Order: sequence, then C-alpha cells, then structure tokens
Amino acid sequence: MSCSCSVAHWSRTCASVASSRSSSTECTMWVIMTGMHAEPRDIAERDTGTGTDRIRIGTITGDGIGHEIVPATLQVVAAAIEATDRDEPEPLRIEWVPLHIGHDAIERYGTPLPDETMDSLAALPGWILGPHDNVSYPERFAGTVAPGGAIRRRFDLFANIRPARAFAGVAATSPRMDLVVVRENTEGLYADRNMSTGSGEFMPTPDVALAVGLVTRRATERIARVAFGLARERRRRVTIVHKANVLTLTTGLFRDVCREVARDYPDVTVDDMHVDAAAARLVRDGASIDVLVTENMFGDILSDLTAELAGSLGLAPSINASTSQVMAQAAHGAAPDIAGRGVANPAALMLSAAMMFDRLGEMRGDRRLRVVGRHVDRAVRDTIASGVATADLGGSASTTEFTETVLARALRW
Repeated sequence: MSCSCSVAHWSRTCASVASSRSSSTECTMWVIMTGMHAEPRDIAERDTGTGTDRIRIGTITGDGIGHEIVPATLQVVAAAIEATDRDEPEPLRIEWVPLHIGHDAIERYGTPLPDETMDSLAALPGWILGPHDNVSYPERFAGTVAPGGAIRRRFDLFANIRPARAFAGVAATSPRMDLVVVRENTEGLYADRNMSTGSGEFMPTPDVALAVGLVTRRATERIARVAFGLARERRRRVTIVHKANVLTLTTGLFRDVCREVARDYPDVTVDDMHVDAAAARLVRDGASIDVLVTENMFGDILSDLTAELAGSLGLAPSINASTSQVMAQAAHGAAPDIAGRGVANPAALMLSAAMMFDRLGEMRGDRRLRVVGRHVDRAVRDTIASGVATADLGGSASTTEFTETVLARALRW
C-alpha cells in the first residue's frame, strides 16, 4: 500500500482479542456465501480466551448499495488473507462479526442503530461500515443523528483520514495528485457532534437559526499530531487550513495549536492557508499539497473536492479512527437509485478496508494485517489500470465482474 495509507507513528496497540479453535475461513465463507447475519451477542461472552489467534472484525451492510459492495469487499479481503497466509508460518485468523444498522436494523430491532450493534462494536478493534441512507428512514427517526455519526461519537473516532491519489486508467482533473486530508472528526460546526446534550444548531425564534462551532485545544492537538506523524511517512509537508481572518477565535485557535504542535516536528515543513485559498490551490495545483489538516466541516468539503479532482468520489477511501479502533467507511453514500442493479462501484470501500487493515496491523504490531491491506490496495489499483472498471468510471464491468477481477489479482500475490 502506498504511504498515503500508512501512519507508522500511530502505534498504540489495541487490546488483544481472544483466540478461537474455529476456522475463520469457514466463518468468512458462511457470511459471504449465504448472506446470513448472526444475531449480535455479548462479545465478552464469546471471547473468553487471551491469545491472538483470532481477530474479530465487524461487518455492517448498511443501506442501498451496501448490500452489494460490503459482500464484494469481504470476498476480496478473504482472497488477500489467503494469499498472505501462503507466505506466513502462522495463518491469519479473521472472524467476521455481522452487525446491523439502517433499514435492516429498523426491521429487526425497531431502530436504525440498535444497542446490540453499539455494544458489540465496543469490543472490536475494527469494522467495515456500509453506507447509510438516513433520509429514507421512517418519519419517526427524522432529526436523529445518522448511524455513522453516532458511531463516530460513541467511540471517539476523531481522525478522518481521506487520501486522494490519481489512478492509472481513470481520467483526472489533477492527474499528479497524491495527498491526504486529515480531518478533525468530533468538533466544528456539525450539529450532531459538538454538544454534550442536544443539537449544536437551534432556532430561538421561527425566523432565526443559530449554529455553534466548537474548537478545543485537546482535539486540535491530537489531530495535528496525526497529520504531522503522517507527513513524516510521506513528503514531510503539512498545510493547515483555517478561516482565521473571519472565524478568528475558533479556527484561529485551530491554526495556532497546529503551529504549536509543529515545533515537535522540525523535520516537517508547515504552512497555513485560508480555506477558500486552499480550495483554489487544490484546483490549480493539487499535486503541490502533501498532508492537509483542518477542522471538521472544511475537511468534509475539501476531501470531496480532492476525491473528484483525483478522479472520482467512487475511488475515495476513508477511515475513521481513534487510538484503539478503526472504522472503514467509503466517502460516498448509499446511492439508492442504483441499488440492486449490479452496477455499484465497490472500489472505495475495498480501498477503505485496505486502509483499515494497514492501520490495525500498525496498532497491533502484526505485519500480516498490513500485508493484507497492501494486497487489497494493489489488486484494486491494478484492476482499474488494466481497464476493468464500473460505469461510473467509464467502464462496463458489473459489480460482480469488477469484484471477480480484483479477487483474482489479490489471490495471485
């Protein structure tokens, strides 16, 4: 995998999960081949050992095209694990833990994000999250926090890492782009995550709407350290994006704290830009940016922009991480208009899963996990470079055809 997905400095080890005598391959094939879902149960009740034979990874199908791209991703990961095991003295045992959100969860539990899912996630080091379509949920759930946002908040997944790198075989506005957006994921102006109770957006009268913006030293410092550590593994340059000429106190604090953290990384060059100037720079000369660190809303917007400049939002991987857990979640949505038609592009979720395995390998000190991530990443990129792509990328491959090609390449490593 490219260094855009590797953060060697972030090496805090997750608590090891328990061992199991059951075959992870059998579990993987059961999930993929039957499409069945195990009922969430008490993870602690099932993880009674203390070894590291088995690594438990959650899988959440979600809504819309999630029913196609999550199984496709699991198949490719299973192939990469098989290829990795050929060169390892001890096989890598992954147990998939199927969980529910969205319409499936509403049908089973009466809520789009059941306690059973959240309780199970608490005991897992990582999970793959399919897209959710919360705008289509029944009216009684209107105004509630979307499942992905609630999960990020519950587990303090403060770092949203979104690489943007042009692909061979895909037309790009910025064909030399190779950067990473490091987005602070827990504060800012987003109303679903900046208040302890209630929403950060409110209306004191029917004609007046207000929003609260939150920036703290603690959150800014930790995301800055992620960005500077990542830059050390890349081209050693960090660009701080803010709007301190207008939002002087909030984004000014973000800029200043990032500058303070920079003193601990004298080998990394640092500059800063207003967000509007940064957007123009990305369009004009995106290849000149290495690592871009910014607050929540700016990062959300700029990472979508960089994904399109590099080729397509359909190729934009993403992870949301704390110091001990990682969630793989593609940047795109549930695309209900094409769900079930067999044309969805699973590449972004596959690449997100590759990032997750790389990060888990770093956290756990397990080289095999990182090798799996590299296999998946290379297989996806080589498949697209060979001309096999889904319609959104200008190709003619179905979801199944694309997945089968990636899977075959992953097995060959």
